[in-house]
Amino acid sequence: MKMIAASARVHPLAVVEDGAVVGENVVVGPFCYVGPKVVLHDDVELLQHAVVTGRTVIGCGCRFFPNSVVGGDPQSLHHDGAETTLTVGEKCTFREGVTVNTGTTDGGGKTVIGNNNLFLANSHVAHDCILGDHIVMSNNVMLAGHVIVEDRVILGGGSAVHQFTRIGRQAFIGGLSAVSYDVIPYGMLNGNPGLLSGLNVVGMSRAGIEKATIHEVRRAYKQIFEGEGSIRANAAAIRDDYAGSEPVMQILDFIAAESDRALSSPHRGSKG
Repeated sequence: MKMIAASARVHPLAVVEDGAVVGENVVVGPFCYVGPKVVLHDDVELLQHAVVTGRTVIGCGCRFFPNSVVGGDPQSLHHDGAETTLTVGEKCTFREGVTVNTGTTDGGGKTVIGNNNLFLANSHVAHDCILGDHIVMSNNVMLAGHVIVEDRVILGGGSAVHQFTRIGRQAFIGGLSAVSYDVIPYGMLNGNPGLLSGLNVVGMSRAGIEKATIHEVRRAYKQIFEGEGSIRANAAAIRDDYAGSEPVMQILDFIAAESDRALSSPHRGSKG
Protein backbone atom coordinates (compact mmCIF):
# COMPACT_ATOMS: atom_id res chain seq x y z
CA MET A 1 0.00 0.00 0.00
CA LYS A 2 1.29 3.43 -0.94
CA MET A 3 1.62 6.11 1.73
CA ILE A 4 1.21 9.38 -0.16
CA ALA A 5 0.62 12.64 1.70
CA ALA A 6 -2.49 14.56 0.72
CA SER A 7 -0.46 17.57 -0.41
CA ALA A 8 1.78 15.52 -2.73
CA ARG A 9 1.27 15.85 -6.48
CA VAL A 10 1.84 12.68 -8.48
CA HIS A 11 1.37 12.95 -12.23
CA PRO A 12 -1.01 10.35 -13.66
CA LEU A 13 1.75 9.17 -16.01
CA ALA A 14 4.17 8.50 -13.11
CA VAL A 15 4.56 5.12 -11.38
CA VAL A 16 4.73 5.06 -7.59
CA GLU A 17 4.93 1.46 -6.42
CA ASP A 18 3.01 0.04 -3.48
CA GLY A 19 5.08 0.43 -0.32
CA ALA A 20 6.61 3.78 -1.25
CA VAL A 21 6.32 6.63 1.26
CA VAL A 22 5.76 10.08 -0.22
CA GLY A 23 5.84 13.13 2.06
CA GLU A 24 4.14 16.51 2.11
CA ASN A 25 4.40 18.75 -0.97
CA VAL A 26 6.36 16.16 -2.94
CA VAL A 27 6.07 16.51 -6.72
CA VAL A 28 6.46 13.44 -8.96
CA GLY A 29 6.44 14.42 -12.62
CA PRO A 30 5.37 12.49 -15.71
CA PHE A 31 7.14 9.22 -16.57
CA CYS A 32 8.93 9.12 -13.21
CA TYR A 33 9.39 5.90 -11.27
CA VAL A 34 9.43 5.56 -7.46
CA GLY A 35 10.28 2.10 -6.16
CA PRO A 36 8.40 0.17 -3.45
CA LYS A 37 11.07 0.67 -0.77
CA VAL A 38 11.68 4.37 -1.36
CA VAL A 39 10.99 7.14 1.17
CA LEU A 40 10.65 10.66 -0.23
CA HIS A 41 10.57 13.22 2.57
CA ASP A 42 8.78 16.55 2.32
CA ASP A 43 9.28 18.96 -0.60
CA VAL A 44 11.16 16.51 -2.82
CA GLU A 45 10.69 17.12 -6.55
CA LEU A 46 11.13 14.61 -9.36
CA LEU A 47 11.05 16.15 -12.82
CA GLN A 48 10.02 14.06 -15.81
CA HIS A 49 11.74 10.68 -16.35
CA ALA A 50 13.56 10.68 -12.98
CA VAL A 51 13.97 7.32 -11.22
CA VAL A 52 14.36 6.68 -7.48
CA THR A 53 14.56 3.00 -6.65
CA GLY A 54 16.12 0.51 -4.22
CA ARG A 55 15.93 0.83 -0.43
CA THR A 56 16.48 4.56 -0.62
CA VAL A 57 15.66 7.45 1.72
CA ILE A 58 15.64 10.95 0.24
CA GLY A 59 15.80 13.98 2.55
CA CYS A 60 13.62 17.08 2.40
CA GLY A 61 13.90 19.46 -0.51
CA CYS A 62 15.96 17.34 -2.91
CA ARG A 63 15.44 17.79 -6.68
CA PHE A 64 15.90 15.20 -9.41
CA PHE A 65 16.23 16.24 -13.04
CA PRO A 66 15.31 14.15 -16.10
CA ASN A 67 17.01 10.77 -16.53
CA SER A 68 18.67 10.78 -13.13
CA VAL A 69 18.68 7.26 -11.66
CA VAL A 70 19.22 7.09 -7.92
CA GLY A 71 19.23 3.97 -5.75
CA GLY A 72 20.14 1.43 -8.41
CA ASP A 73 21.96 -1.80 -7.57
CA PRO A 74 25.74 -1.54 -7.07
CA GLN A 75 27.87 -2.10 -10.15
CA SER A 76 30.11 -4.61 -8.42
CA LEU A 77 30.98 -8.19 -9.26
CA HIS A 78 31.23 -8.87 -5.52
CA HIS A 79 27.66 -7.84 -4.72
CA ASP A 80 25.72 -10.88 -3.57
CA GLY A 81 22.27 -9.49 -4.29
CA ALA A 82 21.48 -8.71 -0.66
CA GLU A 83 19.33 -5.69 0.05
CA THR A 84 21.52 -2.64 0.70
CA THR A 85 20.74 1.04 1.16
CA LEU A 86 21.19 4.60 -0.03
CA THR A 87 20.55 7.56 2.26
CA VAL A 88 20.50 11.12 0.90
CA GLY A 89 20.34 14.22 3.11
CA GLU A 90 18.42 17.43 2.54
CA LYS A 91 18.44 19.91 -0.36
CA CYS A 92 20.61 17.94 -2.75
CA THR A 93 20.27 18.45 -6.50
CA PHE A 94 20.76 15.66 -9.03
CA ARG A 95 20.99 17.00 -12.57
CA GLU A 96 20.37 15.18 -15.83
CA GLY A 97 21.75 11.65 -16.10
CA VAL A 98 23.21 11.45 -12.59
CA THR A 99 23.52 7.91 -11.21
CA VAL A 100 23.93 6.88 -7.57
CA ASN A 101 24.14 3.25 -6.39
CA THR A 102 23.31 1.55 -3.12
CA GLY A 103 26.03 -0.16 -1.06
CA THR A 104 27.41 -3.68 -1.16
CA THR A 105 27.31 -6.29 1.58
CA ASP A 106 31.12 -6.50 1.74
CA GLY A 107 31.41 -2.71 1.87
CA GLY A 108 29.10 -2.14 4.82
CA GLY A 109 25.86 -2.17 2.86
CA LYS A 110 25.23 1.55 2.57
CA THR A 111 25.94 4.58 0.44
CA VAL A 112 25.50 7.86 2.33
CA ILE A 113 25.19 11.40 0.96
CA GLY A 114 24.94 14.47 3.18
CA ASN A 115 23.14 17.80 2.76
CA ASN A 116 23.21 20.61 0.20
CA ASN A 117 25.20 18.76 -2.43
CA LEU A 118 25.12 19.50 -6.16
CA PHE A 119 25.62 16.70 -8.69
CA LEU A 120 25.92 18.05 -12.23
CA ALA A 121 24.95 16.19 -15.38
CA ASN A 122 26.13 12.60 -15.84
CA SER A 123 28.15 12.45 -12.63
CA HIS A 124 28.28 9.10 -10.82
CA VAL A 125 28.47 8.01 -7.17
CA ALA A 126 29.28 4.31 -6.86
CA HIS A 127 28.50 1.83 -4.10
CA ASP A 128 29.55 2.39 -0.49
CA CYS A 129 30.65 5.99 -0.99
CA ILE A 130 30.32 8.37 1.97
CA LEU A 131 29.84 12.04 1.08
CA GLY A 132 29.63 15.02 3.41
CA ASP A 133 27.86 18.37 2.91
CA HIS A 134 28.10 21.22 0.39
CA ILE A 135 29.97 19.16 -2.21
CA VAL A 136 29.97 20.06 -5.90
CA MET A 137 30.48 17.26 -8.42
CA SER A 138 30.79 18.83 -11.85
CA ASN A 139 29.70 17.24 -15.11
CA ASN A 140 30.91 13.68 -15.76
CA VAL A 141 32.73 13.27 -12.43
CA MET A 142 33.10 9.60 -11.50
CA LEU A 143 33.49 8.27 -7.97
CA ALA A 144 34.44 4.61 -7.75
CA GLY A 145 33.29 2.44 -4.85
CA HIS A 146 34.14 3.09 -1.19
CA VAL A 147 35.26 6.70 -1.78
CA ILE A 148 35.01 9.22 1.07
CA VAL A 149 34.49 12.88 0.18
CA GLU A 150 34.44 15.36 3.06
CA ASP A 151 32.56 18.68 3.32
CA ARG A 152 32.82 21.46 0.73
CA VAL A 153 34.95 19.58 -1.79
CA ILE A 154 34.72 20.70 -5.43
CA LEU A 155 35.43 18.16 -8.16
CA GLY A 156 36.06 19.60 -11.63
CA GLY A 157 34.42 18.22 -14.75
CA GLY A 158 35.48 14.78 -15.94
CA SER A 159 37.62 13.98 -12.92
CA ALA A 160 37.78 10.36 -11.77
CA VAL A 161 38.40 9.06 -8.25
CA HIS A 162 39.93 5.62 -7.58
CA GLN A 163 38.13 3.23 -5.24
CA PHE A 164 38.82 3.51 -1.49
CA THR A 165 40.26 7.01 -1.92
CA ARG A 166 39.64 9.79 0.63
CA ILE A 167 39.30 13.46 -0.29
CA GLY A 168 39.66 15.84 2.65
CA ARG A 169 37.38 18.75 3.41
CA GLN A 170 37.45 21.76 1.10
CA ALA A 171 39.89 20.19 -1.34
CA PHE A 172 39.69 21.19 -4.99
CA ILE A 173 40.07 18.62 -7.78
CA GLY A 174 40.85 20.08 -11.20
CA GLY A 175 38.93 19.08 -14.30
CA LEU A 176 39.95 15.79 -15.98
CA SER A 177 42.17 14.89 -13.02
CA ALA A 178 42.82 11.29 -12.01
CA VAL A 179 42.62 10.96 -8.23
CA SER A 180 44.55 7.80 -7.41
CA TYR A 181 45.61 8.63 -3.85
CA ASP A 182 44.17 10.41 -0.82
CA VAL A 183 43.96 14.20 -1.06
CA ILE A 184 44.59 16.21 2.11
CA PRO A 185 42.04 18.74 3.41
CA TYR A 186 42.37 22.09 1.61
CA GLY A 187 44.60 20.48 -1.03
CA MET A 188 44.44 21.30 -4.73
CA LEU A 189 45.03 18.41 -7.12
CA ASN A 190 45.45 18.50 -10.89
CA GLY A 191 46.54 16.24 -13.72
CA ASN A 192 46.72 12.60 -14.72
CA PRO A 193 48.22 11.18 -12.64
CA GLY A 194 46.93 13.71 -10.15
CA LEU A 195 49.52 15.70 -8.21
CA LEU A 196 49.08 18.21 -5.44
CA SER A 197 49.65 21.69 -6.80
CA GLY A 198 49.26 23.59 -3.55
CA LEU A 199 46.36 24.64 -1.37
CA ASN A 200 42.82 25.74 -2.18
CA VAL A 201 43.51 29.25 -0.90
CA VAL A 202 40.54 30.78 -2.74
CA GLY A 203 38.19 28.28 -1.15
CA MET A 204 39.71 28.88 2.27
CA SER A 205 39.25 32.63 1.91
CA ARG A 206 35.65 32.22 0.79
CA ALA A 207 35.02 30.04 3.84
CA GLY A 208 36.09 32.90 6.08
CA ILE A 209 39.45 31.51 7.16
CA GLU A 210 41.68 34.40 8.20
CA LYS A 211 44.82 35.28 6.25
CA ALA A 212 47.07 34.56 9.22
CA THR A 213 45.63 31.06 9.47
CA ILE A 214 46.05 30.50 5.74
CA HIS A 215 49.70 31.47 6.08
CA GLU A 216 50.03 28.93 8.89
CA VAL A 217 48.56 26.23 6.67
CA ARG A 218 50.93 27.18 3.85
CA ARG A 219 53.91 26.95 6.18
CA ALA A 220 52.79 23.56 7.46
CA TYR A 221 52.20 22.35 3.89
CA LYS A 222 55.80 23.15 2.97
CA GLN A 223 57.12 21.43 6.07
CA ILE A 224 55.07 18.31 5.34
CA PHE A 225 55.78 17.95 1.63
CA GLU A 226 59.19 19.60 1.28
CA GLY A 227 60.84 18.29 4.45
CA GLU A 228 63.59 15.67 4.33
CA GLY A 229 61.57 12.89 5.94
CA SER A 230 58.52 11.01 4.74
CA ILE A 231 55.18 12.80 4.57
CA ARG A 232 53.87 11.05 7.66
CA ALA A 233 57.08 11.57 9.63
CA ASN A 234 57.15 15.26 8.72
CA ALA A 235 53.51 15.64 9.71
CA ALA A 236 54.04 13.94 13.06
CA ALA A 237 57.09 16.10 13.79
CA ILE A 238 55.20 19.40 13.52
CA ARG A 239 52.04 18.42 15.40
CA ASP A 240 52.92 20.20 18.64
CA ASP A 241 53.85 23.38 16.75
CA TYR A 242 50.34 23.74 15.28
CA ALA A 243 48.16 22.51 18.13
CA GLY A 244 46.24 25.81 18.06
CA SER A 245 45.49 25.78 14.32
CA GLU A 246 42.32 23.84 13.49
CA PRO A 247 42.92 23.64 9.71
CA VAL A 248 46.47 22.37 10.16
CA MET A 249 45.33 19.83 12.72
CA GLN A 250 42.67 18.64 10.28
CA ILE A 251 45.42 18.00 7.74
CA LEU A 252 47.66 16.26 10.27
CA ASP A 253 44.82 14.06 11.54
CA PHE A 254 43.91 13.15 7.96
CA ILE A 255 47.50 12.12 7.23
CA ALA A 256 47.75 10.10 10.45
CA ALA A 257 44.50 8.18 9.85
CA GLU A 258 44.57 4.65 8.51
CA SER A 259 43.81 4.35 4.80
CA ASP A 260 43.83 1.86 1.97
CA ARG A 261 45.50 4.40 -0.30
CA ALA A 262 48.76 6.32 -0.26
CA LEU A 263 48.82 10.11 0.00
CA SER A 264 48.80 12.44 -2.97
CA SER A 265 51.82 14.72 -3.03
CA PRO A 266 53.46 17.31 -5.31
CA HIS A 267 55.77 14.56 -6.57
CA ARG A 268 55.10 11.53 -8.75
CA GLY A 269 56.30 9.14 -6.10
CA SER A 270 54.74 9.73 -2.68
CA LYS A 271 57.22 9.62 0.18
CA GLY A 272 54.48 7.97 2.29
